[in-house]
Amino acid sequence: MKKSILSLVGILLLTILAGCAGMNANTAHTQTSPVLDRIAETGELVVGTAGSMPPLNMTTKDGQVVGIEPDIARYIANAMGVKLRLETMPFAELLPALEAGKVDMVLSNMTITPQRNLNAAFVGPYYVSGKAFLTKLETIALAREAADINSAETTLAVLKGSTSQYFAEKVIPDANLITTDDYDAAVNLVRTGEAHAMIADYPICLVSVYRYPEEGLLTVVTPLTYEPIGIAVPVNDALLVNWLENFLHTLKASGNLETIVDYWLEDAAWLQNLKE
Repeated sequence: MKKSILSLVGILLLTILAGCAGMNANTAHTQTSPVLDRIAETGELVVGTAGSMPPLNMTTKDGQVVGIEPDIARYIANAMGVKLRLETMPFAELLPALEAGKVDMVLSNMTITPQRNLNAAFVGPYYVSGKAFLTKLETIALAREAADINSAETTLAVLKGSTSQYFAEKVIPDANLITTDDYDAAVNLVRTGEAHAMIADYPICLVSVYRYPEEGLLTVVTPLTYEPIGIAVPVNDALLVNWLENFLHTLKASGNLETIVDYWLEDAAWLQNLKE
């Protein structure tokens, strides 16, 4: 059903972008863009993602990387007329991989921040989220402000290199902080009681509640921060940025972006296929 929906709604987008799509090895490409030239030469778009941040990106039991961002990446590759290769790695390694040219762009629940923008260009946002707590404790779940749990007796789990880590260090400096390479490890710390709470974007916390319904996990409804999520690309590639800006505008205007997001947020049937 999902593939059929994406195929149908993709027709409009691919038709609109047809004029700028022809990016295969047999097509003349005269513009100056290091990344677009590399994609045209290889016939492949390489997208970096963590593969462990549901519903934005996650890995199934059979090793497939799925979610909102992989679907967006497939639209981008289709519009370029090339194959898509998703490269999964720990979140903290994504921007270094982008700078080293190991991936062409990053789609991985990456918040657009001034600090990151010094080393990478961003296009978006294509999704807006906010920080929340995942916990078993009502006192934390019902906290009106992050400062309410700012205590040396509180242990928090956060993703290494994420805005969640930065948020915790700045707003909850007295708490004990455990950093993990992926969200699965952070969630498990909360499940086992080794951490009182995990700080992450609200959709990730909400999915974790649905994923483990018997474990008494709680999450706040109101996000604590504003988190604009964007596509990270190498610096000094104005043509690539312009191409993605026009692409994202079309994806939004056509309704296809909303269709993608709604699919992953409104139907939780895919949870049973996630890798444990």
